[in-house]
Amino acid sequence: MSSKYLIAATLLCAPLVHAADRPDTQVRVVEEIVAKVNGKIITRGELERQRARIRMEYEKQGLIGAALEQAVNKTAADALRDQIDQLLLVQKAGELNINVDADVNRRVADIQRESGIADPDKFHDWVREQSGESFEDLKDAFKNQILTQRVIGEEVYRTIIIPKADMQKYYDEHMTEFVRKESVSIGEIQIAIADNKPATIAAAEKKARDLVARLRQGEKFPELARQNSDNPLTAKEDGFLGNFARGELAKPIEDAAFSQSKGYISDPIRMGNSPTNPGLFEIVKVLEKVNPGQATFDEAQQEINARLSEPQVQPKLRAYLTTLRQDAFLQIKPGYIDSGAASDKDTAWKDPATLKPQTTTKEAVANARHFKKLWGVVPYGITGEKDKSPAVPPETSPVPQTPVKNADGSSPQ
Repeated sequence: MSSKYLIAATLLCAPLVHAADRPDTQVRVVEEIVAKVNGKIITRGELERQRARIRMEYEKQGLIGAALEQAVNKTAADALRDQIDQLLLVQKAGELNINVDADVNRRVADIQRESGIADPDKFHDWVREQSGESFEDLKDAFKNQILTQRVIGEEVYRTIIIPKADMQKYYDEHMTEFVRKESVSIGEIQIAIADNKPATIAAAEKKARDLVARLRQGEKFPELARQNSDNPLTAKEDGFLGNFARGELAKPIEDAAFSQSKGYISDPIRMGNSPTNPGLFEIVKVLEKVNPGQATFDEAQQEINARLSEPQVQPKLRAYLTTLRQDAFLQIKPGYIDSGAASDKDTAWKDPATLKPQTTTKEAVANARHFKKLWGVVPYGITGEKDKSPAVPPETSPVPQTPVKNADGSSPQ
């Protein structure tokens, strides 16, 4: 998957805002709150933008007319559920002291490497150009996605026990599905090129070649990566870039990594150079290498366990999220539906006598946005791939596209 697509698929658009003109005060940008979850908020604008994004994805699939509207309504009916799920799981990750900073850094480093932009400020600008969102939004989206996966692993998958005999039987009957593909684990050192001047390029290449010579003479890769790499994300991880199969790396890096054995140090590889982007020099080390062939039962056991657990995951996950709802402070404005609601949970919006569209400042919404991302990278039901969402969406009414009436019968402002 290209870095451009990954960014676009991961980031959500910022909430819609509107301005209230008041003659006696400065214009203030506000956003209507439709749900509160343990002190965090979900806004009407977020649901509207989520619905618009769902529509766009279905239109890309070629749906039009009544079929398009039906598909959008069905998926958007779970929009509030998905955002409540996300909030609860991210908050649970905090209670469990789960830290995924290293995973986030590696994922962002993958995108930065593919972009060929070593300078942090230029990379941040590139992210905004590609997505319309900030670099911090990108990191927040990745963080929330990984946190939810980790919580589900800890709280749901670990409760499912598959007997070893069942796993062995599955392996024996599906051996051809466990033929390993060739893969490598690699580390990197990036040397940035400040501009396209020949002298600048030559100086960067000399620095890279000197580092290669030192590595081949026995100096430690993690230390040189921390001290010299111009990619701060992988430098903090001792240069570790990740595990990759063929086709997942840029061609020059793939050719260098897959043609060699464990411990290989590449010559400097020029990446990302163009008339407007001088790019960088990349030094690659092969940390591990898996040759293709039949995986043993022990090697395949973890994957088999995941496959056999999958039918039990969705109902257990839904039950777990129901428990989180029961223990949560949760209020939902009338007219908005949580399709994953706990049947015995009172989520009524309080103070009905003074019910008006609650608002918050744009800054407050921005500060809380890392808690308010979609369940997954792409909304449920629009990828065309196998359903891996938290639960099968029930048939419910779609999220309303206009505010409900206030308790006194007036329209919200």
